[in-house]
Amino acid sequence: MAVSAFVPYLVYSIPTGQFRITAFAGLVSLVFVVCFWYAVLRPSVPVDVVFLLLLAAVVLSRFLVFVYTSPIDVRIDILGRVMLIRTGALAALELRRTTGTGFGFVPTQREWVTGVRYFFYFLPIGFPLALWLGLVHLTFNGFLFWKTLATFFGVLWVLALAEEFFFRGLLQNWLAEWTGRPHAALVIASILFGAAHLQFRDFPNWQFALVSAVAGVFYGLAYQKAGSVRAAMVTHALVVTTWRTIFV
Repeated sequence: MAVSAFVPYLVYSIPTGQFRITAFAGLVSLVFVVCFWYAVLRPSVPVDVVFLLLLAAVVLSRFLVFVYTSPIDVRIDILGRVMLIRTGALAALELRRTTGTGFGFVPTQREWVTGVRYFFYFLPIGFPLALWLGLVHLTFNGFLFWKTLATFFGVLWVLALAEEFFFRGLLQNWLAEWTGRPHAALVIASILFGAAHLQFRDFPNWQFALVSAVAGVFYGLAYQKAGSVRAAMVTHALVVTTWRTIFV
């Protein structure tokens, strides 16, 4: 698992002249920590918390931007994000043996229905809140169907998959397991989800963090209802796609 995480960096960086020994050493160190965390340590509350904090620190920092550089003015760190999603998920699912996540790429009919339902529950609360805060404004000038569809599935299988797995499938799931209070776990995970968005564009972006925390409640409810992050992924992808289509 570790080798499959850093070899793609070599395949990309060497032919493009972007290979740097310091970046590679940092990447290998990160990969081995994530991959061997649960091979060395037994699952416990402190061990799980530090594992999540490590993943969050990598995502919120500019570490992946430092590692995955490009010869042209294009951000290529999405390769690192995809690697981290895959590696972190494998570590949590296969080594820690986390259950109750419903991890997967293709939602079932029930998960589609649940995800769409909670998207419509969010609509009359989340978007008016964003408008009231001055975070967005309407700018609907029509849309290209295929572009919108591509946006939806791109969000579903990258952004929503990563965030819902780690915030709902792991954090909310583990909090409910540790405390025995699923509603408290939902609230805490939603607040932390909002806090993770403080750095969006201009730090501290309190408006975006607040709307994200509210959205996180509905993502978490979709996860609870379906028992699967795939339902939350659908809600999340619909929210982001709508946001990008008719709001600025």
